[in-house]
Amino acid sequence: MNKLKLRLQLEQYFLEDIGERDVTSELIFGEEEKGEMVFIAKESGVFCGEEVIRTGFSLLDEQIQIEQHVKDGERIEIGQRLVVVKGTVTNLLKAERVVLNLVQRMSGIATKTSEAVKQLSGSRTKVVDTRKTTPGLRMLEKFAVRCGGGFNHRFGLYDAVMIKDNHISFAGSIENAVERVRSNLGHMVKVEVETETKQQVIEAIEAKADVIMFDNRTPEEIKEWIKLVPTGIMTEASGGITLDNLASYKDTGVDVISLGFLTHSVKALDISAKVNVL
Repeated sequence: MNKLKLRLQLEQYFLEDIGERDVTSELIFGEEEKGEMVFIAKESGVFCGEEVIRTGFSLLDEQIQIEQHVKDGERIEIGQRLVVVKGTVTNLLKAERVVLNLVQRMSGIATKTSEAVKQLSGSRTKVVDTRKTTPGLRMLEKFAVRCGGGFNHRFGLYDAVMIKDNHISFAGSIENAVERVRSNLGHMVKVEVETETKQQVIEAIEAKADVIMFDNRTPEEIKEWIKLVPTGIMTEASGGITLDNLASYKDTGVDVISLGFLTHSVKALDISAKVNVL
């Protein structure tokens, strides 16, 4: 987690929500009135958002006191007290919604990732995320995947090469696309090629791709095609894979399975914030 980036993002989120001021809280409570806010799990799952809570509340109140009862990646149960935050009532209320929204979403992603990882228990295949993240929340959502036991794919268009069907169509062939990339690419960046047919797998192997993705292929197809791939080339399965059919890919032999649903359609974990005036 890049804490500097997190701080900058939270500042923007607070500016969006608070605007000039919190009219309601400031008209009801004095600046010095103290209170506490308790985060309580209303669903079982995997917690994620420890640093969001710490940084978020501290941005509005440097004297804030935080009692963390659970850490990122830990299992939580219904009714469990997760965090207690003590400070001025107005600052607690200003930070509440932004922080809670992020923690609920991150915990939902961590929980869903944990469920996916369990589906592949006993195999060497890793669960990884995709770029199908919420704009502005990628760092947090990908962190949540790691808290759930998964791994990260590329973070964006800038940190790895992925040659997809449209790249191949414009370039004329997998060989042409890879050759153009290799002639200009630094030695630290990996090249992945997306394949949809057995012939494309062979072409990607001949082009010396670092990673070969089997896109929208059945477990049976992958089991057959993966026999062609040399040991030094990593393999990935993606597309059309859900939590319901994930286990059927367990014995295909792929190194990683990338799952868009971990982030693009996940349900937030239900967490409430109860307040008490001290």
